[in-house]
Amino acid sequence: MRSSTHGYAVATELETPLLAVRNLRVSFRTARGVVRAVDDLSFALAPREILGVVGESGSGKSISLLTVMGLVNDPNALIEGSIVYKGRELVGASRREMLALRGGEIAMIFQDPMTAMTPVYTIGWQIVEQIRAHQRVSGATARKRAIELLGEVGISNPAAQFDRFPHQLSGGMRQRAVIAMALSCNPSVLIADEPTTALDVTVQAQILELIRRLRRDFGSAVVLITHDMGVVAELADRVMVMYAGRVVEHGTTQELFRDSWHPYTWGLLASIPPLEGERPRRLPAIPGAPPSQLGLPSGCAFAPRCSCRFEPCSSRPPVLAGAAHEAACFVPAERRHAARAQLLAKGERVT
Repeated sequence: MRSSTHGYAVATELETPLLAVRNLRVSFRTARGVVRAVDDLSFALAPREILGVVGESGSGKSISLLTVMGLVNDPNALIEGSIVYKGRELVGASRREMLALRGGEIAMIFQDPMTAMTPVYTIGWQIVEQIRAHQRVSGATARKRAIELLGEVGISNPAAQFDRFPHQLSGGMRQRAVIAMALSCNPSVLIADEPTTALDVTVQAQILELIRRLRRDFGSAVVLITHDMGVVAELADRVMVMYAGRVVEHGTTQELFRDSWHPYTWGLLASIPPLEGERPRRLPAIPGAPPSQLGLPSGCAFAPRCSCRFEPCSSRPPVLAGAAHEAACFVPAERRHAARAQLLAKGERVT
């Protein structure tokens, strides 16, 4: 074990992780050809660990974790590789097996709260249903637990809100209800897909504290999918940076924020406004847009947008194993510091 930024143990390749994903590939047959949404993804998650997954929209973050949940069931989908949870292989598991795991052992906070809840049932009824599906408790006990959870995620007058339908709540309130449902059974693994979207700063802090408490009190591990690098810095032990369906950099939070190795990671970090020093007139931006999965470059997928590209980038970078600090990049170590400093200097600043 290695100690993380936040004082918790981080899994190494020599230990048995709670969740291990190896060489995961997720492809979809379309009228225009086969789209590989996830390409050779590998990572391990230890008990009590928080893994941040970052990247632009379309980089494969959500589809990767939906696959872990067994929720990619499109007839045109092809899933290859291995997903092992507590020694049990989930790729190819039956619907009954996944139903027993989802919600109880592995739970997910979905990105869109309106579509994550059934519109014809009250939010309280849906939380109670999940509790009773995985725990042998009475309806009254489950109701009490659901009301407590609604209060803990920042919903005022939770007893009254318990009987409201999803459409009767604001977007932020619906998001809190989805979070309450995900936390209801104290899962061993919580997958949080943009859990603080549409929430104000005060409630965001409450939600992050709830995730910390789930780890502290129940030993739960968390996979945090987010665009907010500030949330990653605050909460995550390790960070996995994804681009075009692949992991381009992986390491502890401290390593990535202090000494990141991949130009794409530099671009993401450069987009954060500084807390000290001169106020930027304009932050550095990554030029262009992420490529279509139908037309990926033959070499490095990020090369067309990268200011550091050179001849070796025409070759495909190596697949990352998801263990130590590593980056799928050909920029040599001796050039990284100067190249990163040059990128950060591109932002226009005003005193």
